[in-house]
Amino acid sequence: MPTLLARPRTFPAWVPLLIAALLIAADQALKAWALAHLQEGAAPVPFIPGVLDWVLTFNTGAAWSLLSGSAVPLAVARLLVGLGILAYLVVRPQNRFLTVVLSMIAAGAIGNTIDGLRLGRVTDMLHAPPLSAVTQALHAGNFPIFNLADSLVVVGTLLLLIASFVGENKPKV
Repeated sequence: MPTLLARPRTFPAWVPLLIAALLIAADQALKAWALAHLQEGAAPVPFIPGVLDWVLTFNTGAAWSLLSGSAVPLAVARLLVGLGILAYLVVRPQNRFLTVVLSMIAAGAIGNTIDGLRLGRVTDMLHAPPLSAVTQALHAGNFPIFNLADSLVVVGTLLLLIASFVGENKPKV
Protein backbone atom coordinates (compact mmCIF):
# COMPACT_ATOMS: atom_id res chain seq x y z
CA MET A 1 0.00 0.00 0.00
CA PRO A 2 1.51 3.37 -0.97
CA THR A 3 2.08 5.86 1.77
CA LEU A 4 0.81 9.43 1.66
CA LEU A 5 4.38 10.62 1.19
CA ALA A 6 5.04 8.34 -1.78
CA ARG A 7 6.23 10.17 -4.86
CA PRO A 8 3.64 10.25 -7.66
CA ARG A 9 4.41 7.88 -10.53
CA THR A 10 6.38 9.61 -13.26
CA PHE A 11 7.54 8.71 -16.74
CA PRO A 12 11.22 8.51 -17.68
CA ALA A 13 12.61 11.92 -18.68
CA TRP A 14 12.57 11.06 -22.43
CA VAL A 15 8.80 10.37 -22.54
CA PRO A 16 7.68 14.03 -22.83
CA LEU A 17 10.09 14.43 -25.74
CA LEU A 18 8.61 11.36 -27.43
CA ILE A 19 5.02 12.48 -26.83
CA ALA A 20 5.78 15.94 -28.20
CA ALA A 21 7.66 14.55 -31.21
CA LEU A 22 4.76 12.23 -32.14
CA LEU A 23 2.19 15.01 -31.77
CA ILE A 24 4.31 17.48 -33.76
CA ALA A 25 4.70 14.85 -36.50
CA ALA A 26 0.92 14.31 -36.57
CA ASP A 27 0.31 18.06 -36.75
CA GLN A 28 2.81 18.53 -39.58
CA ALA A 29 1.44 15.51 -41.47
CA LEU A 30 -2.11 16.88 -41.26
CA LYS A 31 -0.93 20.30 -42.44
CA ALA A 32 0.96 18.70 -45.36
CA TRP A 33 -2.17 16.72 -46.27
CA ALA A 34 -4.28 19.88 -46.16
CA LEU A 35 -1.83 21.77 -48.37
CA ALA A 36 -1.83 18.91 -50.90
CA HIS A 37 -5.58 18.18 -50.95
CA LEU A 38 -7.47 21.36 -50.07
CA GLN A 39 -7.70 24.72 -51.81
CA GLU A 40 -7.87 28.05 -50.03
CA GLY A 41 -11.26 29.70 -50.60
CA ALA A 42 -12.97 26.43 -51.59
CA ALA A 43 -16.25 25.33 -50.02
CA PRO A 44 -16.00 23.33 -46.79
CA VAL A 45 -15.52 19.58 -47.24
CA PRO A 46 -17.43 17.62 -44.57
CA PHE A 47 -15.26 15.35 -42.44
CA ILE A 48 -17.79 14.58 -39.70
CA PRO A 49 -20.99 16.02 -41.21
CA GLY A 50 -22.40 18.85 -39.12
CA VAL A 51 -19.50 18.66 -36.67
CA LEU A 52 -16.21 19.14 -38.47
CA ASP A 53 -15.27 20.31 -41.98
CA TRP A 54 -12.02 20.68 -43.89
CA VAL A 55 -11.40 24.31 -44.90
CA LEU A 56 -7.92 25.51 -45.85
CA THR A 57 -6.86 28.90 -44.62
CA PHE A 58 -3.73 30.61 -43.33
CA ASN A 59 -3.10 32.83 -40.33
CA THR A 60 -0.16 35.20 -39.85
CA GLY A 61 -1.22 35.98 -36.28
CA ALA A 62 -2.64 34.18 -33.27
CA ALA A 63 -6.19 33.02 -32.49
CA TRP A 64 -8.92 35.09 -34.15
CA SER A 65 -6.11 36.65 -36.25
CA LEU A 66 -4.85 38.66 -33.28
CA LEU A 67 -1.47 40.23 -34.03
CA SER A 68 -1.88 39.53 -37.77
CA GLY A 69 1.34 39.89 -39.72
CA SER A 70 3.45 38.83 -36.74
CA ALA A 71 4.12 35.22 -37.75
CA VAL A 72 7.87 35.23 -37.07
CA PRO A 73 7.82 37.00 -33.67
CA LEU A 74 4.92 34.77 -32.61
CA ALA A 75 6.83 31.71 -33.84
CA VAL A 76 9.84 32.67 -31.73
CA ALA A 77 7.61 33.15 -28.67
CA ARG A 78 5.87 29.81 -29.31
CA LEU A 79 9.22 28.09 -29.70
CA LEU A 80 10.48 29.48 -26.41
CA VAL A 81 7.30 28.38 -24.64
CA GLY A 82 7.33 24.89 -26.18
CA LEU A 83 11.01 24.24 -25.54
CA GLY A 84 10.74 25.77 -22.06
CA ILE A 85 7.93 23.39 -21.12
CA LEU A 86 9.83 20.37 -22.47
CA ALA A 87 13.03 21.40 -20.67
CA TYR A 88 11.06 21.75 -17.44
CA LEU A 89 9.58 18.26 -17.88
CA VAL A 90 13.00 16.72 -18.56
CA VAL A 91 14.72 18.46 -15.65
CA ARG A 92 11.83 18.13 -13.19
CA PRO A 93 9.74 15.05 -14.05
CA GLN A 94 6.08 15.48 -13.15
CA ASN A 95 3.26 13.01 -12.56
CA ARG A 96 2.02 11.21 -15.65
CA PHE A 97 -1.07 13.37 -16.17
CA LEU A 98 0.89 16.61 -16.00
CA THR A 99 3.59 15.19 -18.26
CA VAL A 100 1.09 14.27 -20.98
CA VAL A 101 -0.86 17.53 -20.74
CA LEU A 102 2.21 19.77 -20.74
CA SER A 103 3.71 17.74 -23.60
CA MET A 104 0.51 18.37 -25.58
CA ILE A 105 0.78 22.11 -25.00
CA ALA A 106 4.48 22.14 -25.92
CA ALA A 107 3.80 20.13 -29.09
CA GLY A 108 1.07 22.53 -30.14
CA ALA A 109 3.32 25.53 -29.61
CA ILE A 110 6.17 23.95 -31.55
CA GLY A 111 3.87 22.69 -34.33
CA ASN A 112 2.70 26.22 -35.08
CA THR A 113 6.28 27.49 -34.66
CA ILE A 114 7.37 25.30 -37.56
CA ASP A 115 4.74 26.86 -39.85
CA GLY A 116 5.53 30.39 -38.72
CA LEU A 117 9.24 30.03 -39.34
CA ARG A 118 9.00 27.90 -42.49
CA LEU A 119 6.03 29.52 -44.24
CA GLY A 120 5.57 32.87 -42.51
CA ARG A 121 2.02 31.80 -41.65
CA VAL A 122 0.21 28.98 -39.87
CA THR A 123 -1.79 26.46 -41.89
CA ASP A 124 -5.32 25.92 -40.56
CA MET A 125 -7.82 23.40 -41.89
CA LEU A 126 -10.40 22.41 -39.27
CA HIS A 127 -13.77 24.16 -39.14
CA ALA A 128 -16.33 23.32 -36.45
CA PRO A 129 -19.83 24.53 -37.42
CA PRO A 130 -21.21 23.93 -33.87
CA LEU A 131 -18.53 26.24 -32.42
CA SER A 132 -19.36 28.85 -35.07
CA ALA A 133 -23.04 28.59 -34.09
CA VAL A 134 -22.06 29.48 -30.51
CA THR A 135 -19.81 32.39 -31.47
CA GLN A 136 -22.43 33.69 -33.92
CA ALA A 137 -25.08 33.56 -31.18
CA LEU A 138 -22.72 35.69 -29.09
CA HIS A 139 -22.38 38.13 -32.04
CA ALA A 140 -18.68 37.26 -32.34
CA GLY A 141 -18.69 36.02 -35.94
CA ASN A 142 -17.53 32.61 -37.05
CA PHE A 143 -15.33 30.48 -34.85
CA PRO A 144 -11.81 30.51 -36.30
CA ILE A 145 -10.60 27.71 -38.50
CA PHE A 146 -7.91 25.89 -36.56
CA ASN A 147 -5.40 23.03 -36.72
CA LEU A 148 -4.22 20.11 -34.62
CA ALA A 149 -1.55 22.22 -32.89
CA ASP A 150 -4.19 24.74 -31.80
CA SER A 151 -6.33 21.88 -30.49
CA LEU A 152 -3.42 20.47 -28.48
CA VAL A 153 -2.82 23.82 -26.79
CA VAL A 154 -6.51 24.42 -26.04
CA VAL A 155 -7.34 20.89 -24.87
CA GLY A 156 -4.15 20.71 -22.79
CA THR A 157 -4.93 24.05 -21.15
CA LEU A 158 -8.55 23.03 -20.46
CA LEU A 159 -7.37 19.76 -18.90
CA LEU A 160 -4.96 21.71 -16.67
CA LEU A 161 -7.77 24.02 -15.63
CA ILE A 162 -10.17 21.16 -14.88
CA ALA A 163 -7.47 19.28 -12.96
CA SER A 164 -6.77 22.36 -10.86
CA PHE A 165 -10.40 22.45 -9.74
CA VAL A 166 -10.56 18.71 -9.14
CA GLY A 167 -7.34 18.89 -7.13
CA GLU A 168 -8.82 21.61 -4.91
CA ASN A 169 -11.74 19.37 -3.95
CA LYS A 170 -9.51 16.66 -2.52
CA PRO A 171 -9.47 16.55 1.27
CA LYS A 172 -6.32 18.04 2.74
CA VAL A 173 -4.29 15.70 4.97
